[in-house]
Amino acid sequence: MRNLFLLRHAKSDRTQQITDFDRPLNGRGRDAALRIGKWMKRHRIQPEWVICSPALRTRETLDLLRSKLKISDELIDFDKRAYLADVRTLLAILARCPKDMSNILLVGHNPGLEELLDYLCGPNLPISEKGKVMPTAALAQIALPDEWRKLASRTGKLTHIVRPGDIA
Repeated sequence: MRNLFLLRHAKSDRTQQITDFDRPLNGRGRDAALRIGKWMKRHRIQPEWVICSPALRTRETLDLLRSKLKISDELIDFDKRAYLADVRTLLAILARCPKDMSNILLVGHNPGLEELLDYLCGPNLPISEKGKVMPTAALAQIALPDEWRKLASRTGKLTHIVRPGDIA
């Protein structure tokens, strides 16, 4: 059994006049990313391989997770195709994951992550109190029976979604 962890980047700072790609996290986003990292450590979730969009807000989210987990530089693939990627692109990226890795973390953006979750697990996904499936800094775990290069529609089982607001 393989586990795919989808992590949407934490809340970014939209007050600065900079490109979307270069937006940093805001204070709330930094706190949320740290909460998710602590939650992952407490639940012994340890990615073996990480794919991360190279946008600043996704890299900062990952850096804050790494402050709580042991993820070496060699286990991270900053794939430029992951920036604002659609489902087809995300599937192509996942198909290139090392075959021997069972726990993959994908740090990216919506709407692509929600669309991938829907593609793999079906349309009846749990929503937050604010009506969102994957708000910023949400982490979804999907159990997958197949190889990374053979991810098909509805082959995954959503194990859980944790949102920063769910963590005490």
